[in-house]
Amino acid sequence: MNQEERKVSYKYIVYIQFDESKKAYTFGSNIKYDLNDQVVVETIRGKELGKVCAPVIDFDAKKIKGDCKPVLRLATKYDLIQKEENTKKAQAALKICHKCIEALDLDMHLISGEYTLDRSKVIFTYVSDDRVDFRQLLKDLASQLHCRIELRQVGPRNKAKMVGGLGNCGMETCCSRFLNDFDTVSINMAKNQLLALNIQKLSGQCGKLMCCLRYENDEYTRLRKDLPKLNSMITFEDSKYRITSMNVLQKQAKLENKEEVRFVSFEELWPDKDFSDEDY
Repeated sequence: MNQEERKVSYKYIVYIQFDESKKAYTFGSNIKYDLNDQVVVETIRGKELGKVCAPVIDFDAKKIKGDCKPVLRLATKYDLIQKEENTKKAQAALKICHKCIEALDLDMHLISGEYTLDRSKVIFTYVSDDRVDFRQLLKDLASQLHCRIELRQVGPRNKAKMVGGLGNCGMETCCSRFLNDFDTVSINMAKNQLLALNIQKLSGQCGKLMCCLRYENDEYTRLRKDLPKLNSMITFEDSKYRITSMNVLQKQAKLENKEEVRFVSFEELWPDKDFSDEDY
C-alpha cells in the first residue's frame, strides 16, 4: 500500500497535542473521537499518549503533509497510570544519564528525558555547542536502562521553548506560550525598526535575537516606504539638515545640523504625502 492509499483509508482527521508541545499534529482515524479525549497514537518515536485538541473533521488528503500516522485507540485507565509511572521513571533515567555523561566527560547539557508509552524507548534531549561522540554513552545507557535509547540534540531556541520563563516584556516567552515553529530573525529587522543595535537588549533567554522583532517588521517596512534613509540630507525652511532619527509611529523626524536640533512632524517635512492613519 502506497502513502496516498494509506491516507485515503481513514475517515477522519484528528488533531492531537502532546504535553511537551502546544502544536497540533494531524493523525488519521476511522473512529470519531471527541474533544479532549485522551488517545494512544503511533508517532515516529513510538506509541505516545496525546489529547484531541480540536473537533474531528472528515478526512481530506490535501490537508495532510507527508505520512499520516494512525490514532490507535482511546486511552485506558491503565495507559494514564502508565504515563504517570513513565514520568517518574524518566526522572530516574535522567539522573543515570547525567552520571554517565560526567563519567565520560562529554560536552553536552541534558534538558529532558521521557519514555514512550510502552517504555520501549527513552528519549533524552540535550544541547551542545559541538558535535558529540556518544557511542559509548549509548552502550552504557542501554546496559543500565534495558531499552532503546534516543539522543536528540536541539538548539538554544528549542531549549528556551522547553524550559520556559518570562521575557523582557514580563509575559511568558512566546516560544513556550504559542510559537510552534521558529522563523528567521535577522539584525536587519532591528535596523528596520530603528532600534539601537544593542545585541544584549535585543536577545532573548536563548541568546538569539528575540522572536518579537519579526512581528512588526512588515508594518515598519510599510510605514517606512518612500521615506528617506537615516543620515540623508534634506532642506527644510531654507536650511540643510541631516535626518538622524525617525519615529514612524509618532510620525516625527529628528533633524540636526551644526547650529541646532529639531523634531519635526512628517506632515511638515513632506506635505505632499498622505500620512493619515487609514493610508499610512
